[in-house]
Amino acid sequence: MPHVDKLREECGIVGIYRDRAEDVAKSLYYCLYALQHRGQESAGIATNDGFHTNSHKEMGLVPEVFSEEVLKGLKGHKGIGHVRYSTTGDSKVANAQPLVVRYRGGSIALAHNGNLVNAAGLRSRLEDDGVVFQTTIDSEVIANLIARFSGDGMVNAIQRTMDMIQGAYTLVVMTEDSLIGVRDPYGLRPLCLGKIGEDGYVLASESCALDVIEAEFIRDVEPGEIIRIDQSGLRSWQMPVRNRRASCIFEYIYFARPDSIIDGTSVYEARKNAGKRLAVEHPVEADLVIAAPDTSIPAALGYAEASGIPFGEGLIKNRYVGRSFIQPKQELRETAVRLKLNSLRCSVCGKRIVMIDDSIVRGTTSKQIVKLLRMAGAREVHLRISSPPVAYGCHFGIDTPDREQLIGAMKTIEEIRMTIGADSLGYLSLEGLVKSIGKPAEQLCLACFSGDYPMQVPEIGDKKVFERRQRKEQ
Repeated sequence: MPHVDKLREECGIVGIYRDRAEDVAKSLYYCLYALQHRGQESAGIATNDGFHTNSHKEMGLVPEVFSEEVLKGLKGHKGIGHVRYSTTGDSKVANAQPLVVRYRGGSIALAHNGNLVNAAGLRSRLEDDGVVFQTTIDSEVIANLIARFSGDGMVNAIQRTMDMIQGAYTLVVMTEDSLIGVRDPYGLRPLCLGKIGEDGYVLASESCALDVIEAEFIRDVEPGEIIRIDQSGLRSWQMPVRNRRASCIFEYIYFARPDSIIDGTSVYEARKNAGKRLAVEHPVEADLVIAAPDTSIPAALGYAEASGIPFGEGLIKNRYVGRSFIQPKQELRETAVRLKLNSLRCSVCGKRIVMIDDSIVRGTTSKQIVKLLRMAGAREVHLRISSPPVAYGCHFGIDTPDREQLIGAMKTIEEIRMTIGADSLGYLSLEGLVKSIGKPAEQLCLACFSGDYPMQVPEIGDKKVFERRQRKEQ
């Protein structure tokens, strides 16, 4: 993983079905544009007119991958789309999605957000049976299993596949006659359903993708639910759920767009509430509250409101540097931060600053931002984080570094403060974070903070890291 002081988001998926013979490629394009924040490595669209599947995918951002001419060639009244950040498999066009798999019953196009924890074992078994894989991603394991079981009907094939796969996944699957949406039994990754016009439906990772094409939000897809849309309309099947719900908490902290609604909760309000609780848990005398743009702005507004300290701009973001899209070599880390952010001297000079950020992964960017503010004349810099220390890796579709590179796993809070160079440092408590979202802790995946994974995961490694941190905090 390139050196960047944020967790890397997973992927974004979308599917559109229209009854009428209306091409959906341009609508898919707009939805992917709205979901660009979820993945900036590659983008792809596959469409079907009832007989043929057409697809196009390339490395790059959505407007770089699709031209007007390309979209005109993607004929069909239904289609699926995908933006990707690689969490499994190499970053190359062969691993871009949607995947199109041809089998004896026709073709399956599939787009996947998430990560399987048992993909390696399933892949090995399929290879032993003679299956040849064209990619290195776990999504191809899912596509092959669905194709293998398709003789019993597509919904039955997906149900049998869900019985075998473990981990986090939302899927949009397209066949010659239907569009299917799937959410894993834990609800780890988000998926919502919308209606477009009188005859159409949309499935998307976030509700902001529905807004851009003026689709009406209907509801979130439930954990373990399969939705099939075809000429007969919409039908739903619910898989037996034998586990607790475990929605990813980082959707509310950082990944999702603030204008999205996920599982009935406004992402913006959750972040603002976190800032308010942070002000109560970690007050400080200061002159100005600023945000590390852009995802931390709602939390900073909440902190300012609860503390009575004015909110203002102290950091200016270069809008032409993508969200961690251009990655520097290690020796250019400081330059990369200065390319992306600069301090606003007229706002911070001579003032005591509270800087709000949503998370710290390695601490490298936070250290550089504190340095920027001091160079601009800030008298004091107090760093407040609207989530607890990230101390454990994720196995469910978020790319986290080894624990040895997680500053929250290796250092105490005081050691982190000294490393970053802030005058004070305060993290929001786990209890405060959960309350800010308004959902019971048992319905959220908190593993990146607590190490309590909702399912059995691969060996998470160095026990010494945990023991070392425990010794330091005693």
